[in-house]
This record gives sequence, C-alpha cells and structure tokens, in this order.
Amino acid sequence: MLAGLLVVALLAFGVAWVLDRDSGPTGPAAEPWTLEPYQGLGAWVDAFDWSQALGGETPVVGEDDLAAMADLGIQTVYLQTSHLGVPDQTVLEQERVEGLIDAAHEHGLSVVAWYLPTLEDIDVDLERLLASAELDVDGLAVDIESTTIEDPVERNARLAELNDGLRAALPDQVLGGITLSAVHVQEVNPDFWPDFPWVDIAETYDVVLPMTYWSIRLPEWQDGNRYVGENIDRIRAATGDPDLPIHVIGGIADGATVAEVQGMLEAIEARDGVLGASLYDWATSSPPQWTVLGALGDRNPAGPDGP
Repeated sequence: MLAGLLVVALLAFGVAWVLDRDSGPTGPAAEPWTLEPYQGLGAWVDAFDWSQALGGETPVVGEDDLAAMADLGIQTVYLQTSHLGVPDQTVLEQERVEGLIDAAHEHGLSVVAWYLPTLEDIDVDLERLLASAELDVDGLAVDIESTTIEDPVERNARLAELNDGLRAALPDQVLGGITLSAVHVQEVNPDFWPDFPWVDIAETYDVVLPMTYWSIRLPEWQDGNRYVGENIDRIRAATGDPDLPIHVIGGIADGATVAEVQGMLEAIEARDGVLGASLYDWATSSPPQWTVLGALGDRNPAGPDGP
C-alpha cells in the first residue's frame, strides 16, 4: 500500500465522513470531546463481558452495572465498542451497546469507546474506529498492543498510517492512546515490541492510558506503587514530555490486593499531571478497591465527586 495515496484517501474519507454526519463528535449537534472523561475515576468493560457474540447468551455486564458504577463513585466507563472477532459487525451489537451508553449517561457517567486494531488492514481498523466515534460517546481511545504484524518495523509503520488517518478524520477531537506498559517493553520483555513508538503516540494522542498491570508481572514488579510510578516516569521520559497527560489503568483487578491498589493511588498522588486512573476490569473488581480509589473523583471537575 502506497503511503502517499493512503493518506490522500484517508483525508478524503475523513472529510466526507464529517460532512455526512447529522450528529456526533464533529457534527453540529454535539460538543467537542475534551479531556474531562479521562479525569477522575474510571472502569473498563470489554466486549467479552457485555456482548452475546463474545460473552455468551447471558453477558456478565449489563445496564444495571452502570448504576452500580455510579454508586461507587466511578465517573467514566471505557467500553469496547467493536471487535474483529465479529467481522460482520463494524459496531458490535449496536443496539445493545447503545443501551449501555444510554444507561451510563442516565447515571451521570461519561463513556469512552475503545477498539483494539490488529493493523492487518488499516482501512478496516479505521472504519471501525470512526463507526465507534459516531456513537453517542464522550471520547474514543485506541488500544495499541496487537503484535499480529510480527515485524516491529512494519508494525510501527502501519500504526503511524492508522494514526494519520484517524487524525485526518478527527482533527480537532481529544483522542486517547491506550499503550503497553513502559516497564514491560523496556525491562520485562524488550523483544515484545522493540522501539515502541512513544514519541509518535504522544504526538497523535492527547492523553496516554498505559496498561500498568502489576498483578501479571514477576514478583519484583508486583507492587502497585512501584509499577505505576515507574511507568508514569518512564513514559514521560520516553516521549520527552514531562507534562504528558496520563490516565493510569491499573490491575488486573482480580489479582490486585486492596493494599496494592492503595499503592497505585499513592504513586499517582506523588506525581503531577496525572488526570485520573481506572481498574481493568469492572467484572473482576471489588467494592473495597473502588473505595480506595474514590479520592480520584476530585480530579474530575464535572463528576459527582468533583469540586
């Protein structure tokens, strides 16, 4: 695929997509996305937990869970809205996902849609991201972790193409980049993604959301304070931006003790400019964990616990 022709095509597609929309993030009826949903306290829901196609006839997460999140002080739900495991649905089970989005808004939660591109077909990945952007959501985040493209040089090139296409289509919107942990790619397994493109990601996305899952690391890193703190510091060093907006994703929840979650909070509070944090994921979390993280609600000026 010729990079120059792709960029031109994506620019044209992005302009047409914006002009054709009646509403949505760039349409006249919607407010522009901001950093607000990434501030404060958030929870994650993936497609295996809410969809019938991937989670079975009775998904473990439904509309009642959005009320439960609000009761615990959670302010944003990060909701996976598309999955390549269901190739015939650009937006996964759209009626069901729209019900979840509506329920979240009814209970005062923001919704950030997210999608994991494999980079095998940039056009397909972009189509799914833009379809998710058309939902009544408050933001969009790209999950940058797939190693389906084995050659890291080619992988980085394809990610750059996707980033350019997404920015061309949504030039003025706040976008989130969900990333691997810096400790993972720098220390634990440097061969997993050599030369991870931190600088390009920071230039494309307005906020970085690192997956700081200490519970799946070796014992030396199974420390919520150390692992979260190291990742914040390393990512800012790698991007060259000491003020880079970061929203920390901690977990994985069912392997994280309350004491470790407290350590995560302490690492965040010891550093400037961290917008907020969340746990992956809602289905495996417990109320005591959310109680510990409740102090983060003050970081969201529009949330129920904000000033």
